[in-house]
Amino acid sequence: MKLTDKDVEKLERFLEKIGREVYPEPPSATHTQITRKSIEYMFGKYPFQPGAKILDVGCGQGVAMEIFAAGGHSPAGINLSAEDASACGQKGLDAQISDQSFLDFDDGAFDCVWCRHCLEHSIFPAFTLSELFRVLKNGGHMYVEVPAPDTCCGHQTNPNHYSVLGKSMWIELVRRTGFNLLEMLDINHNVPAGPDVYWAFIMQKP
Repeated sequence: MKLTDKDVEKLERFLEKIGREVYPEPPSATHTQITRKSIEYMFGKYPFQPGAKILDVGCGQGVAMEIFAAGGHSPAGINLSAEDASACGQKGLDAQISDQSFLDFDDGAFDCVWCRHCLEHSIFPAFTLSELFRVLKNGGHMYVEVPAPDTCCGHQTNPNHYSVLGKSMWIELVRRTGFNLLEMLDINHNVPAGPDVYWAFIMQKP
């Protein structure tokens, strides 16, 4: 399938429309705590050499990147919020404004891809996963965490959540992209509205 100029214009208009739904993500106590625990778990079980290049997809205001940098690694982040990118820059972190589906990085540029609560914002997650696969080195690891649908939080109703899929669908997309799925984790926590669930997938590029 080859996109015509008219097709490209339609896609660009749609991306511009949903771009207006982007909002900044200041750090929260709940997400910071889960992020720290998730990093400790993954990097404890799948350690990287000092200086490893890590791409933080949907980096927000740099919570994970600060942890990666403190661990001696070399993080780079992307997001769509100019406010978040500016906050990262003020902390001395390398963050750029970029769509997760159209990455301006070379093939195999990263030892690790960290994608926490970002993939659900993709309008075409299969394509996004293939792009993340592309920029990861052979043998590299990726961590993906997404919210489960139909919990008390109703993540599927968030205006800029487009892909709050079931667990079996995420597993199938990971498989189709070419990753080896190493682990699946349920992250259960409570919010004022009640119990909520996130799903984490740890995978490796062959």
